[in-house]
Amino acid sequence: MSVKELEERERAAQQAGFGLVAWLRWGWRTLTSMKTALILLFLLALASVPGSLVPQRGVDPDKVAQLYEKSPTLAEWYDRFQLFEVFTSVWFAAIYLLLFTSLIGCVLPRTATYLRELRRKPPAAPKNVSRLPHFASFEGDLEAGRVAERLRKLRFRVVTGDGWVSAEKGYLRETGNLFFHVALLGILLAVGFGSLFGYRGNVLVVEGDGFANTVAAYDRFIPGNQVSAESLEPFSFQLEDFKVAYQVTGEKRGQALDYTARLKVNDSPGSPAREYDLKVNDPLEINGTQTYLIGNGYAPVFKVTDGKGQVAFEGPVPCLIEAKGTMTSGCVVKVPDAQPAQLGFLLQFLPTSVPLTDGTYASAFPGSLNPEVQLVGAFTGDLGLRSGQPRSVYELAPPELMKKLTPLIMGKSVPKPLAVGQSIDLPKGAGKLEFTGVKEWITLQTAYDPGRMPVLVFAATAVVSIALSLMIRRRRVFVRIGNGVVEVGGLTRTEGSAAGFAEEFADIVKVLAAGEKDVR
Repeated sequence: MSVKELEERERAAQQAGFGLVAWLRWGWRTLTSMKTALILLFLLALASVPGSLVPQRGVDPDKVAQLYEKSPTLAEWYDRFQLFEVFTSVWFAAIYLLLFTSLIGCVLPRTATYLRELRRKPPAAPKNVSRLPHFASFEGDLEAGRVAERLRKLRFRVVTGDGWVSAEKGYLRETGNLFFHVALLGILLAVGFGSLFGYRGNVLVVEGDGFANTVAAYDRFIPGNQVSAESLEPFSFQLEDFKVAYQVTGEKRGQALDYTARLKVNDSPGSPAREYDLKVNDPLEINGTQTYLIGNGYAPVFKVTDGKGQVAFEGPVPCLIEAKGTMTSGCVVKVPDAQPAQLGFLLQFLPTSVPLTDGTYASAFPGSLNPEVQLVGAFTGDLGLRSGQPRSVYELAPPELMKKLTPLIMGKSVPKPLAVGQSIDLPKGAGKLEFTGVKEWITLQTAYDPGRMPVLVFAATAVVSIALSLMIRRRRVFVRIGNGVVEVGGLTRTEGSAAGFAEEFADIVKVLAAGEKDVR
């Protein structure tokens, strides 16, 4: 064969070595390496940080609405990168699936290696045990069988030979290591199972109103892929009362101390009602479905009479909190049925209204001690509610329609705040707005997660397993017997644990030399 032919074959072999199959093999080995799994685990933890810093739609939609109102540009960028829905985002799912694949690639070969280790016997004792890191000898007429018996009592796996004994201990270290990886894989599987067969929803309920666990009743409903309308637990409840206890003195005056929502619950259709006090971190649980109290606010009650003397609107209006410390809230009242033209009101609710030196009013305390409503603006015209497009309840009208509305009261013409029972007549005979009472609203999150308990079990297994992996040392003891002298050598197979094994090795020698003499 000529030199040219040899060079061509070598070049072809090199090209074949870096072909598609080789690259796929390299990619799989890289993905399933322990280093990659640790990096992906770190990235998963890092990716969870925005879920704690940025309000999530599934947990606190009110704060998301506030962010859109205060910083619409920033909110749009957050939404573009799915930061309002971190745990259901594409990029979070990509990290999750890569970690899942990497763990499978780590666990399978580790399992095969572990099973081989379980079947493998300790190696034969070396001829010169004095060269081992730990060594001791003593005079005695021990037999290999007696040495093996004493080592077995110390829970060593023992193998004997002609004048020697080999023993090994600490297999639980590898067991803990393997179970830790299996537990991590189990956590990912349980989370995925919960995402498929679980659901969560958010709803706002005003005092006196009720809620039934149906898809249509939720303000926001996020089902798993395998969830249908029939999957929901058929319970219902009535919000009888809601109370908040506040700190009334000291530096922390106005800080909330306790929240209590008094519910009248029906566990199933036709079942008798029972009372239940819903509190933060103490959810209502019915057959695995949990309902959490996650927010609260005020819902002042208004009555609007239109220009023809008819009551066009009457009821509570949930207001968006503008200042958490004082519970000052912004309210929007839309009256699409008013005649001869639609009416809209922008108001500010002050739970404990006090006058300021500049003639304005503010709330001095979050509790409803002196509730008043400040009219910010009253408008008439088309609010765009009949266009068929969804509209925010916290926005009177889109910017393009706001420009077309006719202001009835604005700026300097704004009257003093209205107390409960007071009203204001609109100019040009457009109607009347009356402040008739104060109610409170709560936001609830209902969640069903069948993977919750498996996650807890796997997480506990992971903690116990990593403890076993860190605390248990893999160690070997070798004994050689001859000419009335027993030589004992020992070593550890766990890096950095030699110092801790010294004391245990001394105890092992004492056990072996029990009844003998002259231990050196």
